[in-house]
Amino acid sequence: DPIVVLAALIAALFWNVVTWIYGIPSSSSHALIGGLIGAAFTKAGVQALEFQGIIKILVSIVLSPLVGFLLAFLLMGIVSRLLFSLNPARISSGSRKMQLVSAALYSIGHGGNDAQKTMGIIAVLLYSSGRMPDGFHVPFWVMWACQIAMAVGTLFGGWRIVETMGLKIAKLTPLGGTCAETSGAITLFAATYLGIPVSTTHTITGSIMGVGAVNKLSAVRWGVAKNIVWAWVLTIPSTA
Repeated sequence: DPIVVLAALIAALFWNVVTWIYGIPSSSSHALIGGLIGAAFTKAGVQALEFQGIIKILVSIVLSPLVGFLLAFLLMGIVSRLLFSLNPARISSGSRKMQLVSAALYSIGHGGNDAQKTMGIIAVLLYSSGRMPDGFHVPFWVMWACQIAMAVGTLFGGWRIVETMGLKIAKLTPLGGTCAETSGAITLFAATYLGIPVSTTHTITGSIMGVGAVNKLSAVRWGVAKNIVWAWVLTIPSTA
């Protein structure tokens, strides 16, 4: 009912703001899922929970950063070997142009997976309050509202998160950024196709670590990575 949805949203918003203040890239998707689990359990008990869906999400928490890491590691290794003999300045210039494409693909993957979760929450709220006489569906205005909200949120930015992702996990070159975004996009497209709500944050973080690990493992700042992983582990139980 509307109270369950409201409680879930407040919990997710609170967690997002706290992690934003500390510059920790956490998953808003998992914050929302944790909020729904806790609110539904409080309202109706354990029988209200769909464990098949919850298990799918828990598996994705492990798999999405791992797949992103492996894809980025392989892609960066292959591209580095192919471009080894070229002039570094030429590689950097070409990579900056390619990164526009890879960033666009990653953004489409982000919206294709993350925006669907928000649409689902709004549609559930409308359905549970009796505002869908024609049966459960996602109204067109809900799609537009989610698109605009995600665009405005991205436009406002969050320098603390940008700084952590771009500078504090591993030192990214334009070529590394292109490989990380491409690997993240492939992972997100696959997950969306399979109907798995993965965390775009987890995926791109794993991809950045994979790119950094190509040169040497010490290139990845594992202390920062450990803090991020702890935030991943705590997100669902905290918001629940």
